[in-house]
Amino acid sequence: MSLKGKVAVVTGSTRGIGRAIAEALIDEEVSVVICSRRQRDVDRTVAACREREKGRVVGIACDVREHGQVQRLIDFAIRELGGLDILVNNAGVAHTASVADLKPEEWHEIIDTNLTGVFYCCHEAIPHLRTRGGGYIVNIGSLAGANAHPMMAAYNASKFGLLGFSEALFQEVRYDGIRVSHIMPGSVETDFSSGKKGWAILPEQIADMVITLLKSPSRTMATRIEMRPTKPSRA
Repeated sequence: MSLKGKVAVVTGSTRGIGRAIAEALIDEEVSVVICSRRQRDVDRTVAACREREKGRVVGIACDVREHGQVQRLIDFAIRELGGLDILVNNAGVAHTASVADLKPEEWHEIIDTNLTGVFYCCHEAIPHLRTRGGGYIVNIGSLAGANAHPMMAAYNASKFGLLGFSEALFQEVRYDGIRVSHIMPGSVETDFSSGKKGWAILPEQIADMVITLLKSPSRTMATRIEMRPTKPSRA
């Protein structure tokens, strides 16, 4: 199934997994909205992505923790690109600390970005997806949403919550023609997981999975996808 002419919003798309997903969508001739918290990062990424000379690319700064900024993001997509077909919720942050040492502001940053931000984006996007007769929401989670680890309680809480949110959401919107998939990678070679070069999942491989999902027959949907490195480093 061709994705040419579709419109996508990818959050946290100036680097890492989000950047790889945005580039893969552009190569499929999808029009893409790039966003992250810093306008300078957005501008730099938009300029680089336009060199791919395929799908149209625009960008806007957005902190997904702020409902008003998310409203502006979705309105921007509709105004600049004429509609919305695909939402990829990728923006995420992490802090590693024990519960006793984690600062309250760090807790809120993690939960508000990784979970509340996804709610805001879905809340604003769903009416527009319904207007188009359907669409696709892809939430980028983590295997940390199914496996708890010490020193990661806040991140675990956000990703466990995202899993539950995603599985409830797909049941709510399936009859609107909106499919929802939740990708749960293990170790990925990004800023989040240093020291794993050579065996960790590459961002481009997650992007490939997103494209595979978007192109899959509309009669079915994969609701939960767990991705692991084939040969992780032995302890």
